[in-house]
Amino acid sequence: MGIKVPGIKDLTKFAMEVIRRSGKEALSYYGKGNPNIKFDEELVTEAELHLMAFFQDQLNNHFPEHQVFKNNQADKDYTHDEKRYLWIFDPLDGVANFQAGIPIWGTSLALIENFWPVFGAFHMPATGDLFHARAEQKAFLGKEEICVSDKKNINDESLLFTYSRFHHSYRSTFPGKIRDLGCTGAHICYVAMGRAEAAIIANESYQDLSAAGIILEAAGGKICKINGNNFFLNEYLDGQKINDHLLVMAPDIYSQVRSSLHEVS
Repeated sequence: MGIKVPGIKDLTKFAMEVIRRSGKEALSYYGKGNPNIKFDEELVTEAELHLMAFFQDQLNNHFPEHQVFKNNQADKDYTHDEKRYLWIFDPLDGVANFQAGIPIWGTSLALIENFWPVFGAFHMPATGDLFHARAEQKAFLGKEEICVSDKKNINDESLLFTYSRFHHSYRSTFPGKIRDLGCTGAHICYVAMGRAEAAIIANESYQDLSAAGIILEAAGGKICKINGNNFFLNEYLDGQKINDHLLVMAPDIYSQVRSSLHEVS
């Protein structure tokens, strides 16, 4: 009797269930950082290790031959067996918010098959938001379909998300509001659902962007380098840091957003 090969429904069902359960596990650590220090690294490390072990255990129980992404991913060959599936799990995005009890943080999970994206999810347990998408299909927040803003022009009601120390690199004439929520996944997903027109992100990695990138593209958005050149996430599969600053946006407004950002010499 042959081995049953999981279909996309089985894989996405597992992903949705495990990311929700991971969120419940994370909430047991949420906001319990030492109030006497600015950043409780011990709490964050403990939470991340617990969540990684939890996910690995769940994957072993359901799909033991599947791989989990690690930095310096060694196996880069195409295969037709179960090892063609690679899960990218990021236990905590927005760790400073997480340890301080601020609800803008999340857990992300992506699945790729022989280096092609299949599915991405970003879950914010403290708010209950769950963004998800199958590659090249529709993107959703829960059961509601989402898409990037259809604005053709940015104005004083537009919103741009940025990273920490943004003003060290850029002088801005962006006409709208500029905010840093401290969570890259949330920034990207808010662009994907049209709450913000764009986001600038920096100091990211393959693990950071895999899931949110799938959601963004399914919602009609794009990530490019700040100079407008194409950005290919798979070039960073070895886990190296992405040195380029990246712009996340609805494609039609790139030139307007970029022209409002002036690099500090």
